[in-house]
Amino acid sequence: MKRIAMIGTGVMGASIVKHLVHAQYDVTVYTRTKEKAEPLLALGAKWAHTPAEAAHEKDAVLTMVGYPSDVEEVYFGAQGIFQTAKAGTYVIDLTTSEPTLAKRIYEEAAARGMYSFDAPVSGGDLGAQQGTLSIMLGGDEAHVDAVLPLLSTFGQNIVYQGQAGAGQHTKMCNQIVIATGMIGICESMVYAKKAGLSPETVLTSITAGAAGSWGLSNLAPRMLAGDDAPGFYIKHFVKDMGIALKECAQMHLQLPGLAMAYEMYNELIAQGYGDCGTQAIIHAYQ
Repeated sequence: MKRIAMIGTGVMGASIVKHLVHAQYDVTVYTRTKEKAEPLLALGAKWAHTPAEAAHEKDAVLTMVGYPSDVEEVYFGAQGIFQTAKAGTYVIDLTTSEPTLAKRIYEEAAARGMYSFDAPVSGGDLGAQQGTLSIMLGGDEAHVDAVLPLLSTFGQNIVYQGQAGAGQHTKMCNQIVIATGMIGICESMVYAKKAGLSPETVLTSITAGAAGSWGLSNLAPRMLAGDDAPGFYIKHFVKDMGIALKECAQMHLQLPGLAMAYEMYNELIAQGYGDCGTQAIIHAYQ
């Protein structure tokens, strides 16, 4: 498995491509704006004008795009992956998307003699840069070993979760933790300031205790520094929470913490923060 296509080279996708190129994979990329891919082409990646062109004669096709509608287009569209990908190809969607769409991709792939995994990731821009992403796999367990060497070039915690759609459901669990956790981090920092403490010094204590988390260690310092740069866009996080709430409705499940975070982040989008990182929720308290 050496000929790889990567569809989508955004905040995390670009770092993933760099890892693949450095690991000596033959990588072809497609993204809507070629200029954004120029640094990757300079490293040795090849350019394709459409997802269909990128997927032609590849051993595996990775996708990491924005929304479920984008996933549907790059797989099922007139210039999509299924137009050209050959039997035996592994198609691996790293996008956080809908479980039902993951199942649809799996069924179409199986009908064409291909292998499909929904494989959403967690770890943000830092995890992508460092090659330490957590990857949640949904698909046929019998084919997991075949994709592990490829996924290990940019991920460390790679866990098989179950049949098609299970990876996406697991990512919803991940996003639910983050949604309410970000509220807790913000309120902790606001409390520290109001109490006359140094929030940076407070972090030194609480990140090493029972309150410790990835978000507290990596995003709270960005909050305090006024750094809104996206490791993960608010607009995409709202999309994820919307998917989770939709799944909740189908399961007759109420999650008030998730619903509150969804409302708060939507308010931030209305205020123009949609292209900021999730840590920009601190602005809701300022």
